[in-house]
Amino acid sequence: MLDVPRARWVVGTAVVDVFPDGRVLLNDNQEMTIDRGGRVYDMGNEPVALLEPNGNVVGPGDKPLGNVGVLHAAQAGEQNAWLSVLPSGEVVQYTSDGDKSSLGVWIGCQPTYAAHQTCTLVSHLLAQRITSATRAPIGYMPGQMGYGNPMMPGFGMPWR
Repeated sequence: MLDVPRARWVVGTAVVDVFPDGRVLLNDNQEMTIDRGGRVYDMGNEPVALLEPNGNVVGPGDKPLGNVGVLHAAQAGEQNAWLSVLPSGEVVQYTSDGDKSSLGVWIGCQPTYAAHQTCTLVSHLLAQRITSATRAPIGYMPGQMGYGNPMMPGFGMPWR
């Protein structure tokens, strides 16, 4: 059983909100619904994932989607975590060579272990999409002001 808390995850320019009624919003757009039984549905009420009592996450047709515990999540077929939601709420992503990077922070996941696991599950399901959508090339911008992320105001913006 999961607790579905009122929680917010801020990562880059993305904001994920979880509401006690199970709604999960990404930048104010509802992405999915999650219930206390660990069932996740899309906006068409079609199943997306199920968190089994042993931590395995399966998708439609029993497709393995990984493993989610209270603090850590692993990709399908992997033994090591690819992300963690630390007790402080910080989300950490691990690369295959052991490097770590921050994926923002959750607020509101700490009341119970079951609430924290809900935040870890949501992170596991949304992190790759969020990071690929918010990732912009950083480097030299020919014809612009120099180095920077072209999506950040004041950095790498063209002279006009």
